[in-house]
Amino acid sequence: MRLSWAIRTDPGLRRGSNEDSYCTRGDLGLFIVADGMGGHAAGEVASHLAVETIQTFIAETAGADKNRTWPFPFEPSISLEGNRLKAAFRLANRQIANATADSADLRGMATTASALLAGTRTACVGHIGDSRIYVLRNGTLAQVTDDHSWVEEQVRAGTMTETAARQHPWRNVVTRALSGGGDPEIDTVELTPTPGERFLLCSDGLSGVVPHDAIARMLGDAGASLDDICAHLIAAANEGGGPDNITALVLEVDAP
Repeated sequence: MRLSWAIRTDPGLRRGSNEDSYCTRGDLGLFIVADGMGGHAAGEVASHLAVETIQTFIAETAGADKNRTWPFPFEPSISLEGNRLKAAFRLANRQIANATADSADLRGMATTASALLAGTRTACVGHIGDSRIYVLRNGTLAQVTDDHSWVEEQVRAGTMTETAARQHPWRNVVTRALSGGGDPEIDTVELTPTPGERFLLCSDGLSGVVPHDAIARMLGDAGASLDDICAHLIAAANEGGGPDNITALVLEVDAP
């Protein structure tokens, strides 16, 4: 699968540092956005550690098959790529546990992460937390990931509207993250991308501020380069107050 991509990240207007991390490894077909949480620099440490650990494991397992010795039980119900991502995320969680055990200053740190791993014809998404992945297909924007957050759980249950969730004081409370606890549950989604589709991986500093229809309009702008689209998305988040760090990673599936 041939992909083009662009990435931009910005601290936003209210944060003194940027705790988001990302990966764009076209040679591996791997793309990640992670949003760190924690006091001082701990969030930045958590997101960077997660991205590096995931990237390293995906590189080490390139060309592997299900008969390899895996660090976690292989799940035959999902793809090889899905198993690679799940194992990589869980290893990242253990690395965060090791780091917090070694340093009191890092205790309590955590990170969300969303990753897309592209193969020859298919792709797989791995996800934990509220960093989102969207796909624009035939002019329609769909959210690939489900937020692991308190407000989104209320929206899915029908007890809260999306408008109310966007303004709720608990909108940043995540229910799952890479935090160094027990092996976390990682969601995976299997995809069959087609030429012309565009994907957006982003932190909640973008998705929590910019409305769905505005994201769809900017992501679908045929006259803009992928880098321009990233710039427009970040500008829109800052125009909406820029309350958090903002990362926008845009992928386009190219014709073979």
